[in-house]
Amino acid sequence: MRALQVVSLTGPADLVVNDIPEPTPGPEEVLIEVHRVGVAFPDLLQSRGEYQLKPDLPFSLGVDVAGTVVSGPGFEPGQRVAAVISHGGAQELAVAPASSTFALPDSMSYDEAVALPMNYLTAEFALHQRGGLQPGETVLVHGAAGGLGTAVIQVAKGMGARVIAVVSTDAKAEIARQAGADDVVLLEGFKDAVIELTGGAGVDLVADIVGGPAFLDSLRCLHPLGRLIVLGFASGLGIPEVKVNRLLLTNTDVRGAGWGAYAMATPGYMQEQWARLVPMIDSGVIKPLVGQVYDLEDFGQALVDLDERRAVGKLVVRVRD
Repeated sequence: MRALQVVSLTGPADLVVNDIPEPTPGPEEVLIEVHRVGVAFPDLLQSRGEYQLKPDLPFSLGVDVAGTVVSGPGFEPGQRVAAVISHGGAQELAVAPASSTFALPDSMSYDEAVALPMNYLTAEFALHQRGGLQPGETVLVHGAAGGLGTAVIQVAKGMGARVIAVVSTDAKAEIARQAGADDVVLLEGFKDAVIELTGGAGVDLVADIVGGPAFLDSLRCLHPLGRLIVLGFASGLGIPEVKVNRLLLTNTDVRGAGWGAYAMATPGYMQEQWARLVPMIDSGVIKPLVGQVYDLEDFGQALVDLDERRAVGKLVVRVRD
């Protein structure tokens, strides 16, 4: 079968499509005929050997998959599913733990479905578990036009929040609005814009996907008892630091949201998350925004586009029609 593989830790330019043996699932695993693979930052980092998980070479990329079940406990052959795995999704057949495989509604396309597992479960973890978001609170979302950013917008809306999106361009502002943001501001001068939009009160929660120099102004946007949730450093402009006396004086928090490590170590947690997301999917609040769709051979270009922040919505790779 065809598989998109890392054969050297030299980045996206050196990925290759190889013919490899079909995988054999274990007793608690689902064998999936893959239709779509999502493009995610772990893929980019794994291609360079910079991710915490370091599979032996060669290995296939792909952490988000959508397709049909061949076999597996709890699922029927032919059932449409999405799944999240550590790697190995960018191939014609993939194996996923049953615990991280999810039945799809008939109304959702594979292009949309492949955006769900990592991004939406991460967003739900950040807002629910780490952020303690309550209905009526206001959330500020950095990097709001990307796959994770649009997921955070929609999950926050599903939880009853007001959402202010921060983006770098007018074109990305339109994407954030399509995702459901109530208000959109540009990154340059965002603090003053947010303070004005909130009547001077500030926001209850900041979801920070990009890091970098905007971090301090994000803290300045927080209402007393507000929380800043660290989700990543997509800006590539460094990992910010905070003087904790600011947190003391303002009664604010900075919290990390490392979904993968927590979810993998907590049996049944992902299925609990999925159960909380299903009503939002059914109501239409969650409807993933799909960006560009690539062929399997162009996975490397998709990673370059992601790395250079050209991505809007979820980037998707087509494995089969």
